[in-house]
Amino acid sequence: MGGTTYRTVAGHGEAVFEVRGSEFIGYIAPVESVETAESFVERIEERHPDATHNVPAYRVRAGNAEKADSGFLREYSSDDGEPSGSAGKPMLNVLQQREIENVAAVVTRYYGGTNLGVGGLVRAYSRAVKEAVDDAEIVEERPHERLEIAVTYDDSGTVRGIIESEGVEFEAEYGENVQFSVRVPIQETDALCDRLRSATSGRAEIGADTDSNADD
Repeated sequence: MGGTTYRTVAGHGEAVFEVRGSEFIGYIAPVESVETAESFVERIEERHPDATHNVPAYRVRAGNAEKADSGFLREYSSDDGEPSGSAGKPMLNVLQQREIENVAAVVTRYYGGTNLGVGGLVRAYSRAVKEAVDDAEIVEERPHERLEIAVTYDDSGTVRGIIESEGVEFEAEYGENVQFSVRVPIQETDALCDRLRSATSGRAEIGADTDSNADD
C-alpha cells in the first residue's frame, strides 16, 4: 500500500474463546520486517508447544518495511496441519479486508475432541484474528526510516540535543565514537539531516539503515 500513511495495529492484541470444546487464542502484533514477523510466530509457538496447531499469517512491506511505498507487500500464511484453506488463508483474508500491513497474526488451537469441519474452522480462525485486531486497535502510521548517525564525543552533545528536540525515537551507543540510531518520519528526514550537518559543520556521518527495529 503506497501513499503517505498506512494502516497497522497500534500494539499487541489477543482474543480467547471456545468452539465446541476447542480453545482458540488469537494473537496480533505490529512488525516491521519479515524477520520480525517470523520471530513473533516462533515466540507464540514456543509459548504453546503443546498446542494442536499454531497457525501463522502476516503482511509485511518487504525491502524497507518502515516505508509504506517501498518494496513489495509480502503476504504469507500456513494452515499448520489444518485442512487446506481452512485456517491460514482465512486469517490472511482478515488482514487484507482490514487493509492493514506490517502486521503478524498467530492463532493457537487446542483441539477439544469435536471436528468443526472446514466451514467451522474458517469461521473460528477468522474470528480469532478479527477479535485480536479489535483488541489491538488499528492506527494510521506515517512511513518512517531509520538513520544511523556517527559523531565524535565533541559533537555528541549537540547531536543528541537536536535529536531530542525533534521528539523522535532513538538509541545511543557510546564507544570509540558515538552512534545514534534514530527512527524518523520520512517527510522529516531531510530537514533533520540538514540540521545535524549544519550544527556539526558536516562532521556527522549519516546513513539510512533498512533494517527496522520493531517493538514486538
